[in-house]
Amino acid sequence: MDETRVAWPTKQRELQSAKFDSAVWNDFTFRDDDVVIATYEKAGTTWVQQIVAQLIFQGETGVDVPTISPWLDMRLPPASEKLTMLKAQRHRRFLKTHLPVDALVYSPRAKYLYVGRDGRDVAWSLYNHLTSYTDAYLDQLNALPGWDGPPLRRPDGPARAFFFEWMTRDGWPIGPFWDHVRGWWAIRDLPNLMLLHYAALKADLPGEIRRVAEFLGIEVDPQHWPAIIEHCSFGFMKAHAADFAPRRGSGFAGGADSFIHKGTNGRWRDVLSEAECGWYDDVAGRQLGQDCARWLQGGAVRA
Repeated sequence: MDETRVAWPTKQRELQSAKFDSAVWNDFTFRDDDVVIATYEKAGTTWVQQIVAQLIFQGETGVDVPTISPWLDMRLPPASEKLTMLKAQRHRRFLKTHLPVDALVYSPRAKYLYVGRDGRDVAWSLYNHLTSYTDAYLDQLNALPGWDGPPLRRPDGPARAFFFEWMTRDGWPIGPFWDHVRGWWAIRDLPNLMLLHYAALKADLPGEIRRVAEFLGIEVDPQHWPAIIEHCSFGFMKAHAADFAPRRGSGFAGGADSFIHKGTNGRWRDVLSEAECGWYDDVAGRQLGQDCARWLQGGAVRA
């Protein structure tokens, strides 16, 4: 691909909520080979951050991923604090975003990893995440300046009810889901973007880590591969949950264990009927197109 003729995405809008503000990207200065990990919430962000950290630091233990790899568009901590910290970093930088691509400053200098996950799995994981927020954390988020919209609150009722509200209100209370996936899928052929899938990471973690390493141009000393793979396993991350949770889990009623919860797919299978699953598939197909919908479901379409 002739990169001089690439139609690079441009920022089309600003998005704000009680949790995030896209304007911070306007003040971020990219460096060559920055890594941006992009997902809708609860689609595998922390997992891929750990993969990238382990590749950059060659299997080291004790890498403080939540601190050195911030969620740049989140309102906490303040934007100026994160930008100053990132400017001072001398290692290869990697950070995360939960923004749709048209609310992001997209740079040809960076490498992007977008992670997809079946919407039903996202909803079930998101339900656990939101219901674990402490009152103090919700109050802190809702009191932040620059947002006068609806306050963030915990879901009422069971996961099943949350799923249907999340679907019918198009991603409430986080933000539109289909638009998020559709936008990143549309630019999947860009030379600096790789699409990953949560189900593929679960099915072949070593293989997917090697794919990421190749895409990022990171050479790994063969002796470090066993440590990298072990440190990226769910068992390791669950056992060291406090090392991966933001604020070391202080915003969650169950602590860090609530942030890294089960790491499983398909919890909805014993809850949703066959007809309800068919309804979800129909909505996904209409919103995304059949190829993208099959990919999001973890099907055979290779992004």
